[in-house]
Amino acid sequence: CSMLYFDELGVSRRYETHIEGTEWRWWRNASDFSQRFVGTISADGRTIVSHGEYSRNGGPWESDLALTYRRVD
Repeated sequence: CSMLYFDELGVSRRYETHIEGTEWRWWRNASDFSQRFVGTISADGRTIVSHGEYSRNGGPWESDLALTYRRVD
């Protein structure tokens, strides 16, 4: 499965995505700017705690996004 990111600055990126068990992953491998993201889905399915990393020009991975998603009724 894949997802498309785009914003008002004209940036557009395609990511591969996969969910298995309680783990949600998405990633993009590109020579200039790669990203990876892992989210853990809580047992009750109401929260996802996640973190992401990026790599510029094949360099070391650095911390990026740290997100918590919560379902609101």
